[in-house]
Amino acid sequence: MIDKQTRERIITLIRREVVPAIGCTEPMAVALCTAKATEKLGHCPEKIEVCLSANVLKNAMGVGIPGTGMIGLPIAIAAGSLVGKSEYQLEVLKDLTPETLEDAKRYIDEGRISIDLKRGQCDKLYIEVTCSAEGQSETAIIAGSHTNFVSGDASFNDTSAETDDGDIVLDMHMVFDFATTAPLDEIRFIDEARRLNMDAAREALKGNYGHNLGKTIDRPMAKGIFGHTIFSHIISSTASACDARMGGAMIPVMSNSGSGNQGICATNPVCVFAKENENTEEELIRALMLSHLTAIYIKQSLGKLSALCGCVVASIGSSCGITYLMGGNYERVCASVKNMIANLTGMICDGAKPACSLKITSGVSTAMLSSLLAMEGKCVTAEEGIVDDSVDKSIHNLTSIGANAMAWTDDMVLNIMTNKDS
Repeated sequence: MIDKQTRERIITLIRREVVPAIGCTEPMAVALCTAKATEKLGHCPEKIEVCLSANVLKNAMGVGIPGTGMIGLPIAIAAGSLVGKSEYQLEVLKDLTPETLEDAKRYIDEGRISIDLKRGQCDKLYIEVTCSAEGQSETAIIAGSHTNFVSGDASFNDTSAETDDGDIVLDMHMVFDFATTAPLDEIRFIDEARRLNMDAAREALKGNYGHNLGKTIDRPMAKGIFGHTIFSHIISSTASACDARMGGAMIPVMSNSGSGNQGICATNPVCVFAKENENTEEELIRALMLSHLTAIYIKQSLGKLSALCGCVVASIGSSCGITYLMGGNYERVCASVKNMIANLTGMICDGAKPACSLKITSGVSTAMLSSLLAMEGKCVTAEEGIVDDSVDKSIHNLTSIGANAMAWTDDMVLNIMTNKDS
C-alpha cells in the first residue's frame, strides 16, 4: 500500500486535473482569460485583442459555446468580458442570461474583438488577452494549463491553479496500487465524475446536439446492428455526453487534464460497464480512479495539448478501469494498455467539434476490445510495432510520437482548417 504522504500528493494532483467545466475547455479558458483581463481593467473594455497558440486556436474554432447557440471564439470572448467571473474557473460563463447574450452579440457586431495567432515561441497552451478602454490597457496570460495565469500583478494571479512544478511523477504500478489500495474514503470524491458525466449523457437525450450520435445508436436501425448490449450502451452513453458538450449544452462535465471529452471518455464507459456487470460501489470508485489517474499519468509526458487526439489517452484509462471491473489484476491491466497503444496511436486531433463524438466511440470500442483480449491473456508483444515489454516504456513511446513526431502534423492540420474555401 502506498504511504500516506505519497497518497496525499497524488490526491492533490487528481483534484487539480479532474475538475468541472462547462463547454469545451479551450474556448472556456479564453473566456476565463478575458474575464481576468476585464477585471484588471476595472470596467467594460472598448477593445479586446486575443493572441493564441496554434493548439488553442485549433481546439476553439469549431465548437459550440454553452448557452449561446453559437460556435467559436468571438462569442466566448465577448461573454467572458461582459458576464465572466474568473473565480468560476472553467465554469466562467455560468451566469450568462438571454439578455447578456444579446449584449455579447452586439459587442461582436461592433467589431471590438480581434483574434490572432501568437507569433514566436510559446507554450502549446497559450492564451494572451489585452483589454483596452479610455487609454488604459490590461493583459492576462494563461499558459501551461487551462487555468494557470502567468502574468500580471501577483494579486491577480490564479492561486487556486498550481503549476506542474513539484508534481509527483507517476508510473503505471503506482497508478494501479493507488487506485486499488487507497482507503475508500480518500478517493470517494471521484464519484462526482460519474454524477456529472452520466447526467450529461441523459441531458443529450432531451435535445438535438451535434450529430446526435448517441441518440442514433439507440434508434431501432442501430439496435438491429448493435443489439441491446453492454457495448452499445457504453458507446451510446459516452457519445451522448460528448454530443451535448460539443453542441453547446449549458451543463457541467467533469474534465480530465483540461479536457471535458477526456473526462467523459474516462468516466462513462466505466460507469455503464460497472452498472451492467453489477460491480459494487467500491469497485466502481476504484475503477474510475484507475481510469482517470491513468489518463493523468499519460498526459504528464504528452502535455495538455498535442497533435494526438485526447480520446486515445482517455480510452486507455477507461480500458484499464473496465479490465479491473472484469476482475483483471495488474498484469491484465498492463496488457490492455499495450493493446490500446498497438491500435489507436496516431489518431490526429483536428480541433474540438461535434464530430469528436465519432472519435470517442472509436476509442471506447477499442477499449472494450483491448480489455477482452487482456482478460483472455492476449497482449501485443514487444516484437510488434511500438509496443515494448515495459508498459511504461510503451506509454512513453506513444507520448513521444504524439508530442514530438506529430508536431509537423499539427501545423498541417491547422493550415488546412484555417485555409478552407468559404
